Amino acid sequence: MYQEVSNLLIFSNIKRDSILYKMSDIFKDFSTKDYDKSELTNRIYNEIRRLLEISTDFGFDENLWHNYITYLLISTETPFSVTCEKVGANEGSVNILAKSDFENFYKIFNYDFSEIEEKLSIKVFDIISNYKAVKKSTLVYNANVSEKVRNLSRQLETAKSGEDFFKFVTEFYKAFGVGMYGLNKAFRIKDTNDEVSLIPINNMDTVVLDDLVGYDIQKKKLIENTEAFVKGRKANNCLLYGDSGTGKSTSIKAIVNMYYNEGLRMIEIYKHQFKDLSSVIAMIKNRNYKFIIYMDDLSFEEFEIEYKFLKAVIEGGVETRPDNILIYATSNRRHIIKETWKDRNDVEIDNGIHKSDNMEEKLSLVNRFGCQIYFGKPAKKEFQDIVIELAKKNDIKLELDELLLEANKWEIAHGGFSGRTAQQFINHCLSIAK
Repeated sequence: MYQEVSNLLIFSNIKRDSILYKMSDIFKDFSTKDYDKSELTNRIYNEIRRLLEISTDFGFDENLWHNYITYLLISTETPFSVTCEKVGANEGSVNILAKSDFENFYKIFNYDFSEIEEKLSIKVFDIISNYKAVKKSTLVYNANVSEKVRNLSRQLETAKSGEDFFKFVTEFYKAFGVGMYGLNKAFRIKDTNDEVSLIPINNMDTVVLDDLVGYDIQKKKLIENTEAFVKGRKANNCLLYGDSGTGKSTSIKAIVNMYYNEGLRMIEIYKHQFKDLSSVIAMIKNRNYKFIIYMDDLSFEEFEIEYKFLKAVIEGGVETRPDNILIYATSNRRHIIKETWKDRNDVEIDNGIHKSDNMEEKLSLVNRFGCQIYFGKPAKKEFQDIVIELAKKNDIKLELDELLLEANKWEIAHGGFSGRTAQQFINHCLSIAK
């Protein structure tokens, strides 16, 4: 194994403290025949413990070694793998070097551990090669990444050569991408010591647009705008505004799930992070994905001035916003920024500025959202339709009259007609069901 790892060129940026390199060093020492059996065994056990930790984090199963090598191949960003993301392997001399690496990975993937197990009288490699993981909630590991790793791992087990490895992995790069952006749907911003980075959001809600009952016109507009975006056509920044609990945030999560396989990703950002927007855009502007920068419940009070910075970033700054980035926001306010009657009084002048000018300055932010979609509270009949549909989906056994009577009682005590109230009522029904 040491020789194969040492010969890696395209993937030579894999960290030296990785399990792969640590195992490589172990086999190098083992090949000398002059080794301390106890010391080598302890080193192996340490790496197996690390492998088990990674396997727990990502829900690996069956052959943990195969899963781990697969994970390295699809999570390691190299100039070659990044070039292949969403487009696949193109003709070029680099393929010769890449295929050499994949030949080495083919040997590493299928490495025979029987000799070292026999010499050291251990059975750990046999166990991790036929592992049965304890079933656990998907909330404790990244199910999206786990599924992709395990599926590709099984495919690589059918490979007959490094050429097959090259084919299978580059096809994966084309279908999903590589590294953090390829494996995950959504991210949040982390600012540590003035260094901005993106952190994957594990287990994003798997909601789909059909889960949102009604609002067909709104969903159609959102689909049309997003469809144009992912297809490389002109599209607009999108503002979903209206009453609370009507499905604005749910719709954006659903649209990301809908177009994930076509390269759509989402980055969630909060008001206090607007200062980091330029850094984030610089990180993602040259990647072969489409990014929605998502701002939930966007609103500004009179004294808040972050909206001015946001205006410049969305449109109007010196640097043109990249074509692979759009802003999607939700707000309970049509104009995002709180207005007062004083703003509408054009006679009163404050520090030499007409109030109407002040209002126009505030309202100019919303005009930068070319796609504006209104989500209003449902009427009583629409609310009942939502309750009926949700009851069917959740197999709630109540007579229709009783269901609607209890739903009406619930909405009176819990905030009125809305999709959120309907869902909360259904959750209540499920909680008391026998």
